[in-house]
Amino acid sequence: MAEEYGFDHAWTYDHLGWRSLVDKAWFDAVPTLTAAATVTSRIKLGTLVASPTFRHPVHFARELTALDDVSDGRFLLGVGAGSSGFDTSVLGQAELPGHERVDRFGEFLELLDAILTQDSTTYRGKYFSAVEARRAPGCVQTPRMPFVVAANSPRSMELAARFGNGWVTTGRPAGSEADDPEAWWRSVREKSEQFSEALEAAGRVPARAPRYLQADAGPRYSLSSVEHFRDVLGRAGELGFTDVITHWPRTEPPYAGQESIVETIAAEVLPSLKEA
Repeated sequence: MAEEYGFDHAWTYDHLGWRSLVDKAWFDAVPTLTAAATVTSRIKLGTLVASPTFRHPVHFARELTALDDVSDGRFLLGVGAGSSGFDTSVLGQAELPGHERVDRFGEFLELLDAILTQDSTTYRGKYFSAVEARRAPGCVQTPRMPFVVAANSPRSMELAARFGNGWVTTGRPAGSEADDPEAWWRSVREKSEQFSEALEAAGRVPARAPRYLQADAGPRYSLSSVEHFRDVLGRAGELGFTDVITHWPRTEPPYAGQESIVETIAAEVLPSLKEA
């Protein structure tokens, strides 16, 4: 339906369970996206976001290569450092401090990038190792599928600037500024400016890097109305974001909404964006 409506990409979470939905039906991201690839032909498909919490780069590279092949090069790897929550607790893992999660994330990206771009990779790190991990047959997209790296902290932004073919942010999570929409948009602007600085430090041109905004990290659901969605798109565009990501409306929280709003956006908003 997202493809028929004219959206550019569709994503799924990559968790073992999430917040209030841990007792609801929940399917793994990789087979879900594989199924999506078989019933679509144009739309990009991705994870938002995969993390090192329960994935090892050697095995994950095999899954990603298969996804890229089945989708005929339409896969986007959204990837992040991971956070505390159900994924960690259900595995019985100890919580890692923030700086160690970023250290682990750096190894994860470095090793995954190597496996997907080199014929054979041997690597030994603190968190991950590989011995002669093969690439064959390689990705449909060359040199590999795009990495859309989630980053909000300075160190993770350095990783996004180094490995990312795109950057995704949530700004400052709702609640940290008393659910003030303007405070959240200020945080989005600050994150965007910080990412530009990270790109410049890495010798890259900021204007050329795709930027994705997870719009529902703010205090108000982006599909609460067509007018609000237009406002979100406009403000994100003014801040240099190339893409906005929203949640498909559900019949109950979180992200309760009406599909009729999506239909109106598809009929009235998306065509004007494509013309522009």
